[in-house]
Amino acid sequence: MRDYSSAWFLSTTKLRFFTRIRRFMQTKPSKNCHKQSDHHSVAKNHIEDEIKIETMREYSPLVLQRSVKQLHFGSWEEKEVAANEIKRLASQDLKTRKSLAELAVIPSLVLMMDSGVLDRRRLAIQALIELANGTYTNKALIVEAGILSKLPGNVDAVDKLIRHDFVLLLLSISSLPNTQFPVASSVIIPFLVGVINSDSSIECKTACVGALYNLSAMLENASSLVSNGVVNILLQIALVKEASEKALATLGNLVMSLRGKKAIESNPTVPENLIEILTWEGNSKCQELSAYILMILAHQSSAQREKMTLLGIVPILLELALLGSPLVQKRSLKLLQWFKDERQTKMISHSGPQTGRVAMGSPVNQRDVNGGKKIIKSMVKQSLNKNMDLIMRRSSTDRDYTKLKGLIISSSSKSLPY
Repeated sequence: MRDYSSAWFLSTTKLRFFTRIRRFMQTKPSKNCHKQSDHHSVAKNHIEDEIKIETMREYSPLVLQRSVKQLHFGSWEEKEVAANEIKRLASQDLKTRKSLAELAVIPSLVLMMDSGVLDRRRLAIQALIELANGTYTNKALIVEAGILSKLPGNVDAVDKLIRHDFVLLLLSISSLPNTQFPVASSVIIPFLVGVINSDSSIECKTACVGALYNLSAMLENASSLVSNGVVNILLQIALVKEASEKALATLGNLVMSLRGKKAIESNPTVPENLIEILTWEGNSKCQELSAYILMILAHQSSAQREKMTLLGIVPILLELALLGSPLVQKRSLKLLQWFKDERQTKMISHSGPQTGRVAMGSPVNQRDVNGGKKIIKSMVKQSLNKNMDLIMRRSSTDRDYTKLKGLIISSSSKSLPY
């Protein structure tokens, strides 16, 4: 083999390769050989694809280098072109996103937010959204670059497109608190609440609720969420089926904190809205989340259980215990057990032997006491059977019906099935 220099050898090889391809592509297939023509067409398309891939691999680093240089030192028009190219490159793979961040493109994109041109600002935000995808490091760099200081104070004065792009970016970086990275939630939450209260689309509001859900995962954010009126907003959005699941999941996080639980309990729409969600057929996830919140509220709270009883929750729970998903069945049975125990206690206190009213010296017959308890249990059982019979008219699964009755009558556990 001859001793060629590497550069000359590479250029000569490429020249020969492209010359052969050009000759091959210019060759006309025979009119009488249709199969051969089809074969040549497939081969031609394959070769063209290979050329495109090879060209992209060869020049991508040059494109990246030029775009980064224009973003840092170019004019506003060049910065726009560079931001658009960086957005495209960042959407390719995680490695490219990390490489771009190492080249300090994030601070320059954040500075582009100061431009008064709408399209320029949108390009910067969209490029940041792509750079934040799948990497906590890039999200942290975006926050450190001061993106939160660019959030508009008056949501209504911002263009809807910019507003929507901001929400998508906040949805991405709002997961940072789970990594213990400090994020100014007190700045993010008012903006998200303002967007929800504005005339934004349901998709935009759903993204806002997703960001609030990420923030609610940290208990220390509960106070800020409650003080900004998030509980009332979530209870309203929970009735919108497109956004209900995330809203209920966020309420499920808030109800675990003392302040969040008090805010939910004191809301005038509770527990009515949550009971209404229990009736949504075909939406088992929302039913499960609603039942979970109701369990937390009803646990050791006779006042909440009384409200639920007056709103007719017992027949709904019986139906869910029979026809719901396995998880909602379990939670419904637990709630039913609490209502049964409470009703039994009330009946005993009113109709059972009252030891405080027995005169001195009057004997207490234990047989009468036991007889009274049996009567009460029989009454409770008859009441439950009557409610279940109403539900059974809508179902033909006798086996599940018998199983349900046994579970309700025999269940005695008091723990919450989280």
